[in-house]
Amino acid sequence: MRWWLGALVLLALSLVLRLEYVVYAVYVFLGVLGVSWHAARRWTGWLAAARRCSMVAGEIGDRATVTVALRNAGRGRIPWLLLEESLPRATLQEDPPRLRTTARPVEVASLRAGEARVIRYEVEFLKRGYYTFGPVLAESGDLFGLHRRYRIVSEPCHVLVRPRVVPLTGYDLASRRPVGEVRIRHRLFEDPTRIAGVRPYEKGDPLNRIHWRATARTGALHSKVCEPSCVAGATLVLDFHRASFPGRRAADAQAELARRLKAAGLEDRVPDPHAPDTAWVELAVTTIASIASALAELGEKVGLVTNGRDAAERVRTEGWAGEFRTRTVARRKLLRPGVNDRLQPVVIGTRRDPSPLPEILDTLGRLELTDGLPMSELLAEAAGHLPRDATLAVVLARVDEAAALALGRMRRRGFAVSVILVDPAEPGLHDWAGAPDWAARLMAEGLEFRLVRDEADLAHLCAEHFVR
Repeated sequence: MRWWLGALVLLALSLVLRLEYVVYAVYVFLGVLGVSWHAARRWTGWLAAARRCSMVAGEIGDRATVTVALRNAGRGRIPWLLLEESLPRATLQEDPPRLRTTARPVEVASLRAGEARVIRYEVEFLKRGYYTFGPVLAESGDLFGLHRRYRIVSEPCHVLVRPRVVPLTGYDLASRRPVGEVRIRHRLFEDPTRIAGVRPYEKGDPLNRIHWRATARTGALHSKVCEPSCVAGATLVLDFHRASFPGRRAADAQAELARRLKAAGLEDRVPDPHAPDTAWVELAVTTIASIASALAELGEKVGLVTNGRDAAERVRTEGWAGEFRTRTVARRKLLRPGVNDRLQPVVIGTRRDPSPLPEILDTLGRLELTDGLPMSELLAEAAGHLPRDATLAVVLARVDEAAALALGRMRRRGFAVSVILVDPAEPGLHDWAGAPDWAARLMAEGLEFRLVRDEADLAHLCAEHFVR
């Protein structure tokens, strides 16, 4: 716009001063500007692209091939194109990275009318996740460098990588309860076929509970006492709030890394100082996936409740297409992080048939940390979706006062609650006389719990009874 304004001002002065050669030069310059602007718009508009990925879902360690075919669908030649493939940069910058790729992120091309250019690269998935490849940011412009146009082309493709599942060993197969036998105290779930004893009649007891033989023998009304039914299966609750996981780096290490990147001119690559430890996060997801797999294997019913956000939902709400006048705006469109402030929990109903395990594993693969519901509010929000005839197996990385109180309220409401704390930094606990704060909070609420520090602990998670 400044070019046009300057040329118009110069043209007006030249006309007033009757500088014929200057007027002619300005006319030529304005003509070149117009032709260049028109050509730059047409060249980016001629570009057509198609993307193909060799897989849509896989496991950790799988490889996929991504192919992007770019073609000049116009009638003339595109003199130059700068093509920048959009890769999941955050996953590449993690330490260790979530994936490896052979992609060349930037390529230069010149396409004749009808000519095609193919970009092909491989990726190896090192961790679970929902990975997005593409779109391509195409830059072109006139031959004089007066105009630049930026366009996002090639619809992205998405690959789901499911979490690792660790086989759980050591639990009692005869009991068919991988998380231990838990009895419900609510009368609604008493089993009338399992008589545990006899007690004196109480006002309000129904007739079908009266024990007539004991009544006839003693001359006073007596009622049957039945054993409560056993809890079958589990509803898995995963705390995926960002504040629940500790930071990845200490403050001094973060400051030193930021200084080095800024000195190298890579300010945009400075990691978030509050980014959680990914190993901690992945261990929590692996724990949930392993318990769900063990329950499904035994034919028990299983469900999932979490305050995380489904990445597929985020992708649906974000657009990818567009045309821009500056690279800064275009890159911001491509690389801006999604706002994960979801306030509605992700719920997969607790059921046995058909098995919800594939749905749970897919959801865990796509799950992202959020800044929305904390653990205490998650339990209050999801209480209406939680069946009382299943264990409430809660996996979390931090037990604060609010979470412990919320879990205690669930136990007092009749839920069988088992807590699994995921904490790789926690040392082995042997002296329970000096229990840490998190354990003291859970014991004060009468909750049973286990500690998982690594996958070796996870494999033997159900070998013993929960600590009471």
